[in-house]
Amino acid sequence: MAVTKKEGEESGTEGPSLWERMERPAPLPRASLTLERIAAAAVEIADEEGGAAVTMRRLATRLGVAPMAAYRHVNGKDDLWALMIDRVSRDLAVPEGVTDWREVLRSYALQTRELMLAHPWMAVMPTPVIMLTPSRMAVAERQLAALAVCGLDADSVMAAFRAVTSFVHGSAQTEIALRDYQERHGWTSGDETREALAPQMRYLMSTGRYPVFEQYALGATRKDDRAWEFAFGLDCVLDGIGQRLGIRGGTDAEKPRASWTEEDRGFGCEGG
Repeated sequence: MAVTKKEGEESGTEGPSLWERMERPAPLPRASLTLERIAAAAVEIADEEGGAAVTMRRLATRLGVAPMAAYRHVNGKDDLWALMIDRVSRDLAVPEGVTDWREVLRSYALQTRELMLAHPWMAVMPTPVIMLTPSRMAVAERQLAALAVCGLDADSVMAAFRAVTSFVHGSAQTEIALRDYQERHGWTSGDETREALAPQMRYLMSTGRYPVFEQYALGATRKDDRAWEFAFGLDCVLDGIGQRLGIRGGTDAEKPRASWTEEDRGFGCEGG
């Protein structure tokens, strides 16, 4: 989502970027209202009331300032969202000693899911805003670097990184949407949800058109274990990347691969 230029503003005449301004000391007369304070207040509002509740007027009320005061620091909603994403993403980290590509990407993926569940408003953020912040760029850089040392070309590195990122965000968004749906209907568990939807499910199963889904419905034992489901899916994605690109990492290096060729076995990163 692009930030609309102000009337009369010409291309190439923009002032310092949001992140340049954030790293500069605030002028003394406005030192009490900083980008840090704005970001903290915006996150608080979003966590309490949802992302839609974060408006300049609502933010000004929380900060105890006039609405126009906030506009002196941020240009609009895009800036605000970027500050919020950057603030909550600062704690995403993998120990420096961990260099194996699979362990690095897996750790960030698991942490990102937890972060999005803790801050569900992240699920509706436009992707460019999510990525173009210092904290998010640092997270991306660490993962790209872990892949780059495996001898891959630049396009393969980015494609593999984006495949994992897409899985993580898509899965977390689905989980958040399901949780919201359950809360709106007052269902507090998976059993309550299935019971409420049972009439529709019974009819669909009675048609005989969905035998595999019926087998899942009757035999699955982890229907409500979202963490296991996420981790299993994530490992499938990582397995696929390792197999496709001929790189192995972490515990994957110890798994027998009948389809690996001698060339595959000697290529890239062994890891683990």
